[in-house]
This record gives sequence, structure tokens and C-alpha cells, in this order.
Amino acid sequence: MEVHQLTPFLSVSPQLTAADVGLAASMGFKAIICNRPDQESHDQPDTDDIRAAAERHGLEWRYQPVVSGQIADTDVAAFHELMNSLHGPVLAFCRTGTRCTTLWALAEAPRLDVDAILKTTAAAGYDLTAQRDRIKALAGTHSHAEAMHTASRKRHDVLIVGGGAAGQSVAGSLLQRQPDLDIAIIEPRSEHYYQPGWTLVGGGVFERRETVRQMGKVMPDSVKWYHAAASGFRPEQQQVLLEDGEQIGYRILVVAPGLTLDWDAIPGLRESLGRNGVTSNYLFDLAPYTWELVQSTRKGRALFTQPPMPIKCAGAPQKAMYLSCDHWMRQGVLKDIEVEFCTAGAALFGVADYVPALMKYVEKYGINLNYQNNLIQVDGQAKTALFKVTDAEGNSQEVEKPFDMLHVCPPQRSPKLISESPLADASGWIELNPETLQHSRFGDIFGLGDAGNTPNAKTAAAVRKQAPVVAENILLALKGEAPRAIYDGYGSCPLTVERGKIVLAEFGYGGKLQPSFPLWLVDGKEPSRFAWLLKEKMLPWIYWNAMLKGHEWMAGPEILNHRPADHEATQACDFGDRK
Repeated sequence: MEVHQLTPFLSVSPQLTAADVGLAASMGFKAIICNRPDQESHDQPDTDDIRAAAERHGLEWRYQPVVSGQIADTDVAAFHELMNSLHGPVLAFCRTGTRCTTLWALAEAPRLDVDAILKTTAAAGYDLTAQRDRIKALAGTHSHAEAMHTASRKRHDVLIVGGGAAGQSVAGSLLQRQPDLDIAIIEPRSEHYYQPGWTLVGGGVFERRETVRQMGKVMPDSVKWYHAAASGFRPEQQQVLLEDGEQIGYRILVVAPGLTLDWDAIPGLRESLGRNGVTSNYLFDLAPYTWELVQSTRKGRALFTQPPMPIKCAGAPQKAMYLSCDHWMRQGVLKDIEVEFCTAGAALFGVADYVPALMKYVEKYGINLNYQNNLIQVDGQAKTALFKVTDAEGNSQEVEKPFDMLHVCPPQRSPKLISESPLADASGWIELNPETLQHSRFGDIFGLGDAGNTPNAKTAAAVRKQAPVVAENILLALKGEAPRAIYDGYGSCPLTVERGKIVLAEFGYGGKLQPSFPLWLVDGKEPSRFAWLLKEKMLPWIYWNAMLKGHEWMAGPEILNHRPADHEATQACDFGDRK
């Protein structure tokens, strides 16, 4: 738990969990304020659990939700009233602590000097210099309209929303090409995760700590890091709005926020996660629990689920199942465990060439394949899962299945930041040209990664090929030229069918096979020990030391000598100041 003291009366913190409340009580806090709305992100702990923990520890609880990037004067007044009504010390929290700090700064504007306020927030780790004019306005020295008009003065050549694999890789590729380029990244997280490693954590191969590094260690030194969440886009003004109301300008915008794991789309799932045999390798905190369950399960029924597409790494639900079965077989208990793969889809894998090899392992492990079985509800205490089952004629019925272990791949959707923005297509994803990755309607915006609407597999391997394309096209666009670097839809899914062997699926748009290695070295359509070595030993090193730093080994972009002929969205633009 991070605690940043503003005054002896008030401290702020990033998102708390129920477990943090007891620690807060031991530190002497008497009250907790939550300034974050419920369900703002997929990884947000349940607010009711935090409130209940506060009540158990005798702490006063206040819920004052403030929408990111939309702190109104009424919010400031309400926060001031809370400060006057509570007995301190008080701990306020939101996603990063920025909103709470901003509320305090604006509430104190009529009483404290603006420089004193900004010095206090800076000492606590929050740079609110962009709020200077608004603080002055609330103190009566400027009109509020003047303050908001002058609030945005920061502008970068390239502004990247998202500091995950996609955002960092684009920054690295750009800096390899033009080291003096002015780049900024907007990213609220303090940690950067190697998510492809979570399958191996859940299989007892990796330790969880091997898949995470501090964001500051990953961020390039020359890149400006806005440690905050983006809350909106103003493409006509070439601006991105941050959660504290700050506006950041750009010449080129790269949008790479990832997607949202929609745990709440399945009633009962969020409450069951991490207990009662319910787990998921899609969460950093839960992958070790998967391995605990695999080791402790000796008999009964194990269910592995996959929701409707799109999802990131569509093979991950199967990977968890195959590694579990391999362990149970080695322990001699697989014969006592009924394993079911319940997928909402109508096929085992989307690219037919790899299905025969996978089916051999399905038969080897005695797995029951249940197609068009979509998980719709979980009762952790009763250890039952409810599925909507659709037959070949399209008729559906609800079927309840008991379980001893349940591994869930959650439904996934575009983040609200994207789906409710002018950048979205009709389905809520970033509207991109599938080849150039330029936005279809805004020529100064590019996108990549899981939030895009391009019809490729949503994998880290896809990002590795997309990032050089985007970097090359950005530099062309900055010169007023049409993008000419082309992405062919490459994606890869190393399907871990047993400990020590992988079916290395590599394919592009339309399911066209795109193997990276000659057949004599590895045939991706067959299980391979070389592919396992690649997954376990080589890819993590490549991720941290090459991909994120812009080294494009076997990932250089194809560059045409002419503008792509049949895509109206690929366009050159004048990227000077807009009036």
C-alpha cells in the first residue's frame, strides 16, 4: 500500500484493497474516502468489500465518486465538506491518488497560496502544475473560463496512450529510428507485466515475480511519463484529457490501452475468484492459485472455459488445461479427474491447420469437448457453473455443471475510454486501417494492440510486428507523407500442450500460415521441444531486452514503394498547429 501525506490530517493513496484497510487502521487512520467510481476498470477491487473492511476496523467510510477527467466545482465543494465533517487522520484513494490530490488542492485554493499548494502536492509525488490556473481561478485571481482555456500548454511530437507491451514497443521503435523525438506516454500503472508468462505461472514453470517489473524501469529515460489515466480524446483539437483534467497536446497520437476483462459480465464470478476452486491465468494475482489448485486436485471435475471472441491470446484457455492435464497424468491421477473444455465457439482453434495436433492431446488426456457452451453464472460456494448451451439448430438451454476446479477466461471488451470516444467503430474498437494501422478517420492517430479492430489475433507476438509498422508510418506522417509500412496480420500462439512441448501456431490475416522458422527446425503444426525452449527461455528475454527497446529482430516492417492503393483511410496530413 502506497501512502502519500499531503497534510497531517489528509493522506492519499492509489487504489486500496480490503486487505489494505487493516494496515491503514494500524497506521492510525480514522476515516477512508473513496473518490473512485465503481467498475471504472476490470482490475478494480469491489468497493463494498473495502467499505465492509473499513466498518470491521472501526473506520469511518465515505464514498464520493468523481469521474476521471471531470472534476467539477461541485465535487470540490463536496470534498471540502467531507474534510470538515470527518475526524482525522483521513486516507483518500482513487485509481492513482491524482484525483484525491486534485480535489484537496482545489478545495484549499481559497485558503492557501497556489505555490504552497503545488509544492505540497509535488512533495507527495503528484505534479499538479497544470492545475495552477484553475487553483488561481478558485482563489479569485482569474476567471474559471480563463483558467480552463489556458490549462493545456503541454504538447509532444508523439503522445502514446498506454504503457503496456504495445505502447512501450512503439516508443522503443521510434527512438531507435529518431533518438531525439519528443515522446510522452500516458500510463496509470506502476508495474509492467509480461502477460504471456502467466500461463507458465499457472503451470508451475515460472514464478510470478518473473513476469513483472516496475514501470519506471521499463519506460525509456528520454520519454515523458504521465503517471495518470487518460479519460478522453479531443481529436479535432489534437488533445488527450487526463483524469485530473489536464489536457495534453500532440502532433501524432498512438492509442494502445489494451482491452477490458469483463469479470462482471458473469454474475457471481468476481466474488468467487481466488477461492472455492475458481481461478484464472488472466490475472497476475490468480495465476499462482491456478497452480495451487492443479497440485491439490486429485479427483472430481475440472472445467476450463472460453467466452465468445474476441479475446486476447485465444489459446490461453487451452494452455491452462493442457498443462494441468499433463501434471495430473504425471502424478497418476488424471484417470480420476473429469476434464471438460467448455467453449462458446464452434471449433477447438480458429486456424484449422493446428487442430489435428491439438486433437491428439485432447484424446490423450481424455478431455470432453463442449462446443457452444458459454459460461453465464458462477456460484463459488455451491461449486456450480451455469452454461448457455446452443445446439446445431440454434436452440439454447441453460445447463448447470458442478466443479471441483474452474479455470475461467473472462469475456473481453473494448475499454470505455475507447468505446465511448470518437475513435471507436460501431463495435466500440479503435477504427484502424488493417495494413497501415492508421486511424480510418483521423490521419494523425495510429493504434495497435488489443483495442484495435484489425482482424488479427490479439497477442504479444502481433504487437511485436505491429510496433515497427506504426513507428515507420509515424515518421512518414510527421513529414507529411502517406504511410507505406504494411502489417500483414501476423500473430502467434505458442500452445503449451505438455510440459516441454508446444504447438507453435503462427498465422496472419485470413488464417494464412506464417512460420518464422524452417520446417527442419520446427514444424508449427506438430508439438516441438524447440518451441518450448523458445517460449520458456527465449521469448521472455526477447520481450524485455529487444521488443520493448525497439530491436526488431525478425520483425522489421514491409515498406511499399508506393501508397497502398485500395485503402481510403491511409492518408497524409498536415501536422502543423490546428486553428
